[in-house]
Amino acid sequence: MKNTWFVTGTDTGAGKTVFSVLWTRFLVERGGRVIAVKPVCSGGREDAEALLKVQRNGMQLDAINPWHFPDPVSPQLAARRVGRKVNLAEVVEYLAPLQEGSGDLVFEGAGGLLSPLGEDFDNRDLLLTLGARAMVLCPNRLGAINQARLVWESLPPSLRPSSALILNGFPGEDASTPTNREGLTRYIPGENIFFLPRQEDALRSHLPLVLADLHHWATR
Repeated sequence: MKNTWFVTGTDTGAGKTVFSVLWTRFLVERGGRVIAVKPVCSGGREDAEALLKVQRNGMQLDAINPWHFPDPVSPQLAARRVGRKVNLAEVVEYLAPLQEGSGDLVFEGAGGLLSPLGEDFDNRDLLLTLGARAMVLCPNRLGAINQARLVWESLPPSLRPSSALILNGFPGEDASTPTNREGLTRYIPGENIFFLPRQEDALRSHLPLVLADLHHWATR
């Protein structure tokens, strides 16, 4: 494919689905062929359902999210509770035809970068296997510098130059919000850091420009 975009985060609830939906819609509106998936999840399927609504390729929910387990715990544990196991090889086998086609593949992980997805792998293992571009979502509030550094330093070094850290505007922003980007540039190249305004922010009208800048940087 042209690009595989692997959306992960500093933690559960960092805004992965919000960004995945926005990014998928942006790519679709550019006229390209886009497939957006969340292969493994636990709890509800709202994230996969949101991805279903913004793509125009005829994929069904079970194709977007083939491994779903009802308990709202880690996918690895949720699968065990129903007598199932998910292995890296079978997820890669599912993804290979999608990645080999023309267009873009948006992959939303579950939990944070090191959250276990199955018996023998986590999000980082899958990211490295796919050779994807990491899009790391981090809430732009107090603690962001520590959280972002921990995840960034956990990324495979070979993938860091092509990865993006996205400071996600959140309700409950605080005095650190305007300073986090500058603080992070001591540890992460400034060109790899982007800011996503929160939904109710007046700057939300700038969102198309933010996404266009991110796409231009990532595909340069």
